[in-house]
Amino acid sequence: MAKIHGGCLCGNIRYSSDTDPLMVVNCYCENCRKNSGSTHSFNLGMPAGALEVWGETVKTYTDRTGASGQPFYRHFCSNCGTHFRSNGPAYEGIEMLKGGTLDDPEGFRPAAHIWCEQKPSWIELPEDAPQFPRNPQL
Repeated sequence: MAKIHGGCLCGNIRYSSDTDPLMVVNCYCENCRKNSGSTHSFNLGMPAGALEVWGETVKTYTDRTGASGQPFYRHFCSNCGTHFRSNGPAYEGIEMLKGGTLDDPEGFRPAAHIWCEQKPSWIELPEDAPQFPRNPQL
Protein backbone atom coordinates (compact mmCIF):
# COMPACT_ATOMS: atom_id res chain seq x y z
CA MET A 1 0.00 0.00 0.00
CA ALA A 2 1.08 3.58 -0.55
CA LYS A 3 2.72 5.56 2.19
CA ILE A 4 0.22 7.42 4.38
CA HIS A 5 0.51 11.21 4.49
CA GLY A 6 -1.76 13.77 6.05
CA GLY A 7 -2.17 16.69 8.39
CA CYS A 8 -4.34 19.39 9.84
CA LEU A 9 -6.24 22.11 8.03
CA CYS A 10 -3.70 24.88 8.68
CA GLY A 11 -0.66 22.69 7.92
CA ASN A 12 1.02 23.11 11.32
CA ILE A 13 0.71 19.36 12.00
CA ARG A 14 1.79 16.71 9.52
CA TYR A 15 2.09 12.94 9.82
CA SER A 16 3.23 9.96 7.78
CA SER A 17 3.49 6.20 8.06
CA ASP A 18 4.77 3.29 5.98
CA THR A 19 2.51 0.89 7.90
CA ASP A 20 -0.79 -0.43 6.57
CA PRO A 21 -3.84 0.13 8.77
CA LEU A 22 -5.10 -2.79 10.85
CA MET A 23 -8.67 -1.74 10.02
CA VAL A 24 -10.60 0.96 8.21
CA VAL A 25 -14.08 1.72 9.60
CA ASN A 26 -16.79 4.33 9.69
CA CYS A 27 -18.05 4.88 13.24
CA TYR A 28 -21.50 6.30 14.00
CA CYS A 29 -21.29 6.54 17.81
CA GLU A 30 -22.43 9.78 19.40
CA ASN A 31 -18.89 10.69 20.49
CA CYS A 32 -17.47 10.31 16.98
CA ARG A 33 -20.35 12.28 15.51
CA LYS A 34 -19.86 15.15 17.95
CA ASN A 35 -16.08 15.05 17.65
CA SER A 36 -16.12 15.05 13.85
CA GLY A 37 -18.99 17.50 13.48
CA SER A 38 -20.56 15.10 11.01
CA THR A 39 -22.76 12.00 10.86
CA HIS A 40 -19.82 9.64 11.39
CA SER A 41 -16.06 9.38 11.72
CA PHE A 42 -13.86 7.77 9.06
CA ASN A 43 -11.10 5.95 11.00
CA LEU A 44 -7.94 4.04 10.16
CA GLY A 45 -6.90 1.79 13.04
CA MET A 46 -3.11 2.00 13.00
CA PRO A 47 -0.66 0.02 15.13
CA ALA A 48 0.41 2.20 18.07
CA GLY A 49 3.58 4.08 17.25
CA ALA A 50 3.22 3.64 13.47
CA LEU A 51 2.65 7.35 12.84
CA GLU A 52 5.45 9.86 12.67
CA VAL A 53 3.94 13.22 13.71
CA TRP A 54 5.60 16.59 13.58
CA GLY A 55 4.41 20.09 14.41
CA GLU A 56 4.41 22.41 17.38
CA THR A 57 0.67 22.79 17.95
CA VAL A 58 -0.43 19.28 19.01
CA LYS A 59 -2.75 19.39 22.02
CA THR A 60 -4.63 16.56 23.73
CA TYR A 61 -8.17 16.39 25.07
CA THR A 62 -8.99 13.56 27.51
CA ASP A 63 -12.46 12.25 26.67
CA ARG A 64 -14.10 10.14 29.40
CA THR A 65 -17.57 9.86 27.86
CA GLY A 66 -17.11 6.68 25.78
CA ALA A 67 -18.86 3.35 26.33
CA SER A 68 -15.81 1.80 28.04
CA GLY A 69 -15.60 4.55 30.66
CA GLN A 70 -11.83 4.62 30.12
CA PRO A 71 -9.97 7.76 29.03
CA PHE A 72 -9.65 8.30 25.30
CA TYR A 73 -7.02 10.81 24.21
CA ARG A 74 -8.00 12.97 21.26
CA HIS A 75 -5.04 14.74 19.65
CA PHE A 76 -5.70 17.89 17.67
CA CYS A 77 -4.08 21.04 16.33
CA SER A 78 -4.45 23.88 18.81
CA ASN A 79 -4.25 26.38 15.95
CA CYS A 80 -7.01 25.15 13.60
CA GLY A 81 -8.73 22.53 15.79
CA THR A 82 -8.31 19.56 13.44
CA HIS A 83 -8.63 16.26 15.32
CA PHE A 84 -6.25 13.83 13.63
CA ARG A 85 -5.52 10.96 16.05
CA SER A 86 -7.00 9.20 19.10
CA ASN A 87 -5.81 6.48 21.45
CA GLY A 88 -6.50 5.03 24.87
CA PRO A 89 -6.54 1.92 27.03
CA ALA A 90 -9.81 0.62 25.54
CA TYR A 91 -7.93 0.20 22.23
CA GLU A 92 -4.61 -1.09 23.53
CA GLY A 93 -1.96 -1.11 20.81
CA ILE A 94 -4.11 0.81 18.30
CA GLU A 95 -4.28 4.48 17.37
CA MET A 96 -7.26 5.79 15.44
CA LEU A 97 -6.19 8.05 12.60
CA LYS A 98 -8.95 10.33 11.31
CA GLY A 99 -9.31 9.48 7.62
CA GLY A 100 -10.56 12.95 6.76
CA THR A 101 -7.06 14.28 7.50
CA LEU A 102 -5.39 12.07 4.87
CA ASP A 103 -3.90 13.89 1.89
CA ASP A 104 -5.37 11.15 -0.34
CA PRO A 105 -8.08 8.95 1.23
CA GLU A 106 -8.88 7.20 -2.07
CA GLY A 107 -7.15 3.89 -1.25
CA PHE A 108 -8.78 3.46 2.17
CA ARG A 109 -12.37 2.32 1.69
CA PRO A 110 -14.06 1.40 4.99
CA ALA A 111 -14.29 -2.37 5.44
CA ALA A 112 -16.99 -2.09 8.13
CA HIS A 113 -19.45 0.27 9.77
CA ILE A 114 -19.53 0.28 13.58
CA TRP A 115 -21.87 1.64 16.22
CA CYS A 116 -24.70 1.44 13.70
CA GLU A 117 -27.26 1.37 16.54
CA GLN A 118 -26.51 5.11 16.91
CA LYS A 119 -26.46 5.86 13.17
CA PRO A 120 -29.10 8.34 11.98
CA SER A 121 -31.88 6.31 10.32
CA TRP A 122 -31.69 8.30 7.08
CA ILE A 123 -28.11 7.21 6.36
CA GLU A 124 -28.13 4.31 3.91
CA LEU A 125 -25.17 1.94 3.87
CA PRO A 126 -24.25 -0.48 1.10
CA GLU A 127 -26.11 -3.76 1.65
CA ASP A 128 -22.91 -5.79 1.33
CA ALA A 129 -21.02 -3.68 3.90
CA PRO A 130 -20.42 -5.37 7.29
CA GLN A 131 -22.40 -3.51 9.93
CA PHE A 132 -22.11 -3.85 13.71
CA PRO A 133 -24.45 -2.40 16.35
CA ARG A 134 -21.43 -1.49 18.53
CA ASN A 135 -17.72 -2.40 18.39
CA PRO A 136 -17.01 -5.77 16.81
CA GLN A 137 -14.93 -8.28 18.75
CA LEU A 138 -11.38 -8.00 17.43
